[in-house]
Amino acid sequence: MRIREIWVFAVELPLSEGSYVWADGRSVDRFDSTLVRIATDDGLVGWGEVCPLGPAYLPAYAAGARTGIAEVGPALLGCDPRDLDLVHRRMARALQGHPFVKSALDMACHDLAARAQGVPLATLLGGADGEAVELYRAISQGPPEAMAAAVARHRREGYRRFQLKVGGDPDVDIERIRAVRAVLDAGEVLVADANRGWLPHEALRVVRAVRDLDLYIEQPCATLEECLVVRRACDHPIVLDEIVDGVGALLAVWRAGAADVVNLKIAKLGGLRPTRLVRDLCVELGIAMTIEDSWGGDVTTAAIAHLAHSTPEAFRFSATDFNSYVGRSVAIDPPRRTDGRIGSSRAPGLGIEIDESALGEPILIVR
Repeated sequence: MRIREIWVFAVELPLSEGSYVWADGRSVDRFDSTLVRIATDDGLVGWGEVCPLGPAYLPAYAAGARTGIAEVGPALLGCDPRDLDLVHRRMARALQGHPFVKSALDMACHDLAARAQGVPLATLLGGADGEAVELYRAISQGPPEAMAAAVARHRREGYRRFQLKVGGDPDVDIERIRAVRAVLDAGEVLVADANRGWLPHEALRVVRAVRDLDLYIEQPCATLEECLVVRRACDHPIVLDEIVDGVGALLAVWRAGAADVVNLKIAKLGGLRPTRLVRDLCVELGIAMTIEDSWGGDVTTAAIAHLAHSTPEAFRFSATDFNSYVGRSVAIDPPRRTDGRIGSSRAPGLGIEIDESALGEPILIVR
């Protein structure tokens, strides 16, 4: 089995709720996603997706993903997609850094490797553990009462874990947290995610003002050192996300005792292979995880479901179903949640079939 050609598609994913707002008032109303179709000389096809959360969240942007794939793609022609370590070595030789560029190619090769064996991708990633994975719902930043109403609405859809977008004015963020916690029951999980939006003194004001509430604080500040200032003064469990971008970063977090949970984003880490490596290290170190990505649609959601479902259940803090946020589907049989949970498909590979007629013409073909 050898890679014969790579097709690249640009897919616009409009948000069902109109817009998505996070720290410092940054927002998007649609996502620019890149889908990759890799075909082999024996007729198999695998799919991958990369979808940055706009250009101002992580060091990644949609046009950069497609430009980078044009650089990396030729290096994979003739490669066996099942040789996943070799795939990554070839990509590293072709393009230094830029892990998000390589993520969709890695995902498509994983899809192919599992399809070639006739097994679900979760089997290659360690085996599906348990029946399903708990999902969180991200609540876009807004007035406290609107965020509380959104939480109440999504609770009716089955969600029991909520990631509240804060990271703005500390006084307003305190009101947001209190308003949302008031509509939740015991046992339901609230995460106040600042997305690096607070300075340490602002974060300290917030955590001290909500000390009596049951919640997690996520990525309060921009750097590990700043987050440690908050950690040492905080009674709440801490989640770290944006700064966990590889094995070295994870080990620095672990040595400092800086987090109780980490968020692993597939594109941020460079694909399923490096994300699995960090995930397995988290298990050895005793760190719980949220398994997700920067954003995406049906393909990304399927990959998240397989990676999360193959993570030992005791270490799964949550995952997410990004395709439920957007108003466009590209799969004939997209993965969907049931009562706030999602499971990985039992079909080979990612377990979804893409409606190629919904994609339009490829913007790039490498062959």
